[in-house]
Amino acid sequence: MRLLKVATCNLNQWAMDFDCNLKHIKDSITRAKEVGAVIRLGPELEITGYGCEDHFLELDTVNHAWECLKEILLGDWTDGILCSIGMPIIRGSERYNCQVLCFNRKIVMIRPKMWLANDGNYRELRWFTTWKQKDQLVEFQLPPEISEALSQTSVPFGYGYIQFLDTAVAAEICEELFTPNPPHTELALNGVEVFLNASGSHHQLRKLDLRLRAFIGATHTRGGVYMYSNHQGCDGARLYYDGCSCVVVNGEVVAQGSQFSLKDVEVVVAQVDLDAVASLRGSISSFQEQASCKTKVSSVAVPYNICKPFNLKMLLSSPQKIMYHSPEEEIAFGPGCWLWDYLRRSGSSGFLLPLSGGADSSSVAAIVGCMCQLVVKEIANGDEQVKADAIRIGNYADGKFPTDSNEFAKRIFYTVYMGSENSSEATKTRAKVLADEIGSWHLDVCIDGVVSSLLSLFQTVTGKRPRYKVDGGSNVENLGLQNIQARIRMVLAFMLASLLPWVHNKKGFYLVLGSSNVDEALRGYLTKYDCSAADINPIGSISKQDLRTFLRWAANHLGYSSLTEIEAAPPTAELEPIRSNYSQLDEVDMGMTYEELSVYGRLRKIFRCGPVSMFKNLCYKWGATLTPSEVADKVKHFFKYYSINRHKMTVLTPSYHAESYSPEDNRFDLRQFLYNARWPYQFRKMDELVQEMNGDRVAFKETGEDGGTAAGGGGMGVVAAASGDPKAGF
Repeated sequence: MRLLKVATCNLNQWAMDFDCNLKHIKDSITRAKEVGAVIRLGPELEITGYGCEDHFLELDTVNHAWECLKEILLGDWTDGILCSIGMPIIRGSERYNCQVLCFNRKIVMIRPKMWLANDGNYRELRWFTTWKQKDQLVEFQLPPEISEALSQTSVPFGYGYIQFLDTAVAAEICEELFTPNPPHTELALNGVEVFLNASGSHHQLRKLDLRLRAFIGATHTRGGVYMYSNHQGCDGARLYYDGCSCVVVNGEVVAQGSQFSLKDVEVVVAQVDLDAVASLRGSISSFQEQASCKTKVSSVAVPYNICKPFNLKMLLSSPQKIMYHSPEEEIAFGPGCWLWDYLRRSGSSGFLLPLSGGADSSSVAAIVGCMCQLVVKEIANGDEQVKADAIRIGNYADGKFPTDSNEFAKRIFYTVYMGSENSSEATKTRAKVLADEIGSWHLDVCIDGVVSSLLSLFQTVTGKRPRYKVDGGSNVENLGLQNIQARIRMVLAFMLASLLPWVHNKKGFYLVLGSSNVDEALRGYLTKYDCSAADINPIGSISKQDLRTFLRWAANHLGYSSLTEIEAAPPTAELEPIRSNYSQLDEVDMGMTYEELSVYGRLRKIFRCGPVSMFKNLCYKWGATLTPSEVADKVKHFFKYYSINRHKMTVLTPSYHAESYSPEDNRFDLRQFLYNARWPYQFRKMDELVQEMNGDRVAFKETGEDGGTAAGGGGMGVVAAASGDPKAGF
C-alpha cells in the first residue's frame, strides 16, 4: 500500500489584505503539517484574494504576492510538504493566474491557468492571459529579489506535472475542470494520480451538486485522488465563496469541509491509498488502451518519496455521505455568513433595517437573527477570532462576550417600522413581534408629519396638491404620493443609522440593509432611492418564492414563529389608502404573479430569450390554459415594464448573489438601461405569430386533425418538458 495523507482548505481571504491572507495561508500549512499531511492545497489566487478585479492590473499587486510567497519559502512552512499556492504572475508582458507548487523551501513548478472563467460573475480575461503552450514546460526567470533569497534562478513554467519517486501530482485550476476536454483526462493517462484543484467558486442556490458531481465524474471512470480547495466568505464584494473543500477518491467523497462557516481557516484532511487508484485503472481495459497511445505531457522530477508504507495505525478515510444543505438553509447560512464578514470588516457597529412586517424585510431580519445565532454558536465552540470580533462590534467590556443571540442582536441590530396613514395595524404588530423574537432594538416611527410637510411645500410651490387614485387622483398623482413615502423612509433610515449609535453612546455607524428581492428588481417594482437603496442587501438576488419557503422554514428552525403569519399575508406595499372596497396588493399592481415573474426571469437570463423566443416557449408551457394572444399580452407586459424600469438596476443596492437570473447591472447582467419600451419589431413579430397560430387553430377545428404537440422544433425546445410539471425546465 502507498498511503498518502493530504490536506485541502477553506480560507476566508480578503482581497488586497495581504497580512490577513498570509496569516491564513501560514495557519493552514501549519495545521496540515501537524496532522502529518504531505500535500497542502490552497484556493485560487489565495495570496491576493480572488476578488481583486482591476487591482490585478497593478504591478504592486503582483509584487506584493511575490513578497508574501518569499516569506513563506524562507521559513520552514514548506519543509516536507508540497504546497500549492495561488497568485498572479507576470511572464514577459503577459499576466497569468497561477498555482505555485513549492516543496522544501524551493519552487518546484509554476502552473498557469489554461482556461479562464469569463462569464456570469467572472471576468478573468480582463486581467489574465490563458497559457497556450501545452507541448512543453518553459523556464521562467524568477524576480531578482526572489532568486537571490531562494538561491534559485529559474523554475519550470507551464502545463505539466510533478513526478515524485512514488506518485505523480498535477494541478487543474478551477474552470479547467468544467471545460469540454478537461486536463485531468490527459494527465490521468500520463500516470498522474493526485489532482489539485484550486478554486474561487461562489455560492448560488442549488449549485453545489453540480460542482461535486464534476469531482466525482473526474475520478469515477479514470481513477485518482481529486483535491478541491475553495475560498469561503465575503472577500469584499457581492459574492459569497462557499468553501466545501473536499477530497474525492475513485469517484467517492472521503472528506468534505463546510459550505457555510464563520471560521477564517478550515483544513480538511484525508488519508488515501494510491494503490487503490492503480488497481482501478488496471482493471479498465479502455483506460489501458488509451494510456498506451497517450499524448505525452511534460513533467518535473522530484527525487523524493511522499507516500508511507502499510501501517495499521494509519486509518484510511472512508467514503462518506455528501452533506447538502436545503435551499432554505442556504438562504439562512449563506447571506448570514456574508453579512458577518461585511459587518466585521467594514468598521461598522451593526445593522439598521426598515422592517415593514412584510415577507421581504422579515426575511432580512431573520437572516440577521440567524447570523447572531451562528456567532454565539461559534464562540461556544471556541473560535477566538469570532469571539474577538463579536466583543469589538458588540462593545462588550470586563471580559464579557455574547452567550445569547437575542442579547447580541440587541447590541448590533436596529429595526424600524416607519408607518404612515396607509399602514395597517397588522403589519405594525407583525414587525414588533418579530423584532422581539429576534432581539433587535425596535423603533416605531410615524412618517405622516414629514409627508405632510413635503406636500405643503409642493402646494406652496405649484399651487396644487396631489390626490390618491381612490380619492379621484390620476395615476401620476397616485404614483408620486407613493414615491414620497418610499423615499422619506430611505432618508430616515440613513439618518437613524448614522445617529442612533451616538444617541446610545456607541461608537461607529450602522449599515442600512435593503430588502428588495430579485423578482421585484427584474420587474422594476420598486421606487428608485426608496428602502431598496441601502448599503447592502442580503436577499437582492433571491426570488419571492424561495423567500416564502425560507420564512416557513425559519419559523420552525430559527425559532421565529411569527414568520408563519408573515408568510401567509398577501404581499402589499401599503403606500395607498386602505378602503372598504380597496386594498393595495403587489401582484395586482405589477399585473403579474411572482411565479410568472420567476419564469420570465429564467427565460430572459438563463435561457437567453428575447421577446419572440420567450413567447414561443411560453406557448408550450402555458398553451393548455392560455391562447397565443393571451401569452403574447403577458410577454409584452413583462418586457414593457422590464425595459422602462431597467435604469433602476444602475443604482441597485449591492446584493448577495444567489440566483442565476439576477438582473444586477454592475457585475452580472450586463445590458443597456435605455430601451425602446415599445419593442416595435419584436412585438410585431409576435403579433404575426399569433395570427398564424390562430389560423392553424381554425384549420385544426375544421379538419379535426391532430397536428401534434411535440416540442423541440422551430427553436422552441427550452420548455419541452413543461407540459406535465409546471416547473419543468426552470
